[in-house]
Amino acid sequence: MRAVVQRVRSASVTVDGEVVGAIGPGLLTLVGVTHADTAERALALARKVAGLRILPGEVSVLDAGAPVLVVSQFTLYGDTRKGRRPSWSAAAPGAVAEPLVDAVVAELRAAGVVVETGRFGADMDVASVNHGPFTVLVEV
Repeated sequence: MRAVVQRVRSASVTVDGEVVGAIGPGLLTLVGVTHADTAERALALARKVAGLRILPGEVSVLDAGAPVLVVSQFTLYGDTRKGRRPSWSAAAPGAVAEPLVDAVVAELRAAGVVVETGRFGADMDVASVNHGPFTVLVEV
């Protein structure tokens, strides 16, 4: 699994004109799933995101009580090494990816993190105000 984690002042996801998830200061987490990913990797990714000490003062969302906005992002496994069109063959299909993204969300919530989400498979408009800017790539 792979995630792009951004420290944000605010972030939101809109689908068909409706805001389906929004947070204030916290982490925007774009999550990509590949074919070899497992429930164990989903749990490891959630624990890593929850414990990353990247908020101001070098604290985690667990320490600060800050929220996380989780958005599924199959394009994180796009391969651009050849040609001008990315290949999506490394991205897991929705039937595999959706339960694993849901597992990340469930594990974050079980740890006490407030989590908002996008809508899996939807055409989403993601807005964010990156704080720092501060962006990290997390792979498990």
